[in-house]
Amino acid sequence: MSFANLKSSRGSSIDKLVKAAEAVSSPKSESKGYGDDRFWAPQRDKAGNGYAVIRFLPQKEGEDLPWVRYWDHGFKGPTGLWYIENSLTSVGQQDPVSEMNSELWNTGRDEDKATARDRKRRLHYVSNIMVVSDPSNPENEGKVFLYKFGKKIFDKIMDVMQPQFEDEQPVNPYDFWEGADFKIKIRKVEGWVNYDKSEFAAPTALHGGDEGMLEDVYGQLHSLSDFLDVKNYKTYDELKAKLNKVLGVTAGATAESYMETAPSVTTNEFVPEAAATEAPTAEASSDDEDTLSYFAKLANS
Repeated sequence: MSFANLKSSRGSSIDKLVKAAEAVSSPKSESKGYGDDRFWAPQRDKAGNGYAVIRFLPQKEGEDLPWVRYWDHGFKGPTGLWYIENSLTSVGQQDPVSEMNSELWNTGRDEDKATARDRKRRLHYVSNIMVVSDPSNPENEGKVFLYKFGKKIFDKIMDVMQPQFEDEQPVNPYDFWEGADFKIKIRKVEGWVNYDKSEFAAPTALHGGDEGMLEDVYGQLHSLSDFLDVKNYKTYDELKAKLNKVLGVTAGATAESYMETAPSVTTNEFVPEAAATEAPTAEASSDDEDTLSYFAKLANS
C-alpha cells in the first residue's frame, strides 16, 4: 500500500495482525543476519546487560504483514562439522532434519529424544525497525534496519495488541501514529540472555507525527518477502547431502544407523517437531543472535 493508504487504513490494522499471528501460531541457505548491513542487533556489555529503544515499523507496499517468521537448525555433528541451514518447513516443504528428528523421537529411546532436542528447529521473526536510542552505537539512531527476534519479544508484541485487562487499550506497535517505542532490556539470568524486562512505552506518534519525516522512513523500509521465497532456500536434496556430510553417514541412512555416533545431549528444555506441532522455545536459549554468529563462523571456516 502507499503511504497515504497506510495512514487511512491504520484503524483496522490490529485485528488483521492479531488474526495473522493466531493463524501462524496455531498447531499445524544460511542465516541472512550475519554480514548483512541491513540488520541491527542490540549490544551487550561484559556483564551481559544491554539497553536500546526501537520502533517497530509497518510493512512495505505490496506485503501483507510487518513481520515474517522462519525456522532454522544449528548443531554440530559427530564429524566436528556444523549444520547451519534454514529449514524448508519455513516455506511449507519437507525438511530432512525435521524428518530425521521425527525418526529419532519415534524410537522412544531417551538418548534419541535428546539428540532430536539438540537438533530442534529454532524460531525467528524479522521486522523493520527504526532505532530510537542505541547507547552503544549512537550512529544507528534514526536509521531503519531489519531486526531478528524470538518468541519472547513476539509475545510482548501480541500482549499489547490484545491486552488481557479491561483498563488496557490495544496498541498496534507497528503503527506510525498510534504505535509505541519498544525498550529492549537485556540481562544475564543463570547464564542465559533474558528479555523479560523489555517493554513498550506509552503510545506516541513516531517523529511527532511529522508526515514528511514519516514518509521518508516509509521509503527506507526493507522487503520481507525474501525470507519466505523458496528460491532463497537450498533444495531438499542439497540439505540432505549437507546433513549426511555433517553426520558422517551414507545417503539413505536411518535414525537407527547413525545413533552409534550421535552426540549425547542432556538438556530437556525443548521438544522437537515430532513431539508437538509447534516446538516451544525459551528466550533464555534463543540467544540465537550470538549462537548463530558463532556457528556461521565455524561453518565457513
